[in-house]
Amino acid sequence: MHDIEAVVIGAGVIGLACARELALAGREVMVLERHGLIGSETSARNSEVIHAGIYYPTGSLKAKVCLPGKEKLYRFCTDHGIAHERLGKLIVAAHEAQLPELERLHKQAVANGLMDLVFYDRTKLRQIEPELDCVGALWSPSTGIIDSHGFMLALQGGLEERGSQVVLNANVLHIEPCAGGYRLKVATGGDEPYALTCRELVVSAGHGAPGLMAEVAGADAPKAFLAKGNYFKLQGKAPFSTLVYPIPEPGGSGVHITLDLQHQARFGPDVEWVDGYDYEVDPTRGEKFYTAIRSYWPGLPDNSLIPDYCGFRPKITGPGERDADFRIDGPQVHGLHGLVALYGMESPGLTSALAIAEEVRKRLG
Repeated sequence: MHDIEAVVIGAGVIGLACARELALAGREVMVLERHGLIGSETSARNSEVIHAGIYYPTGSLKAKVCLPGKEKLYRFCTDHGIAHERLGKLIVAAHEAQLPELERLHKQAVANGLMDLVFYDRTKLRQIEPELDCVGALWSPSTGIIDSHGFMLALQGGLEERGSQVVLNANVLHIEPCAGGYRLKVATGGDEPYALTCRELVVSAGHGAPGLMAEVAGADAPKAFLAKGNYFKLQGKAPFSTLVYPIPEPGGSGVHITLDLQHQARFGPDVEWVDGYDYEVDPTRGEKFYTAIRSYWPGLPDNSLIPDYCGFRPKITGPGERDADFRIDGPQVHGLHGLVALYGMESPGLTSALAIAEEVRKRLG
């Protein structure tokens, strides 16, 4: 007999979604979170955008889970009273040379099953967003924003209603297979770690997943990389009524303009490859922000950007490499029954969380 039927390591948005999905399927689930709060790493430090499903290679896991995940998320928000808005998004071409890339993105979206994008020319853009100076843009009406913490609280409530639980300040140090399941070494602040056994295990530990799985024979865990994303906020009233994204750049989607639920504008994230965690935003990085933003909003006032916050993308490819797809490694990949490990769960992880959770349940069998 095991101590618990199923364990999920990590109480970020994806871990909580997985735990809720398993609890709804009748499992007794325990979520182990090393921090004192749910969602206090990647899930708490992003732009809170509900993505439409435009950028991802057709047939990739990101494309497979983003579109249905988006629709599941909007329904979940409506059913559970989670604050959100379908603000829409403009992907802008600042000059003529970028128009072919807009066309490529449009074709990519259609190939992924997203059929609602519309091309706007300069005249149309001037009508709807007069502060923009662009030659054209793709309008994505299904892009939105969400209260990510409210979403995570609702996921936690959903799993707890089914008799499962979230245990905070529980740091998993080691994983090893045992008879019919897995044995975990867990530190909770006492003198010695304790052992916990489970029949099924989901490793949704974000940045920590590759390290945890590295010692599990046959897991073939990837190497972890850190890409810091810095955000700056705008002093004063936002000049736009929608989200504004430039043409994507390597490692991210470019310095874009997002709005929070109070319609305060913020800019970011950029891409800064780092070796460790430092949650301070370097004010000097704002100089590059001004240059990037003025390529499509030339009216950005001097000295109007204030360092806001930063986050870290849990990358599994490094600088100069093509962005990796999500990895949801189940028994079909590594041969370890009852184990699913998730790697590289960056954007669109928040948007896709409910669809990812369904995929994890299916891979557990």
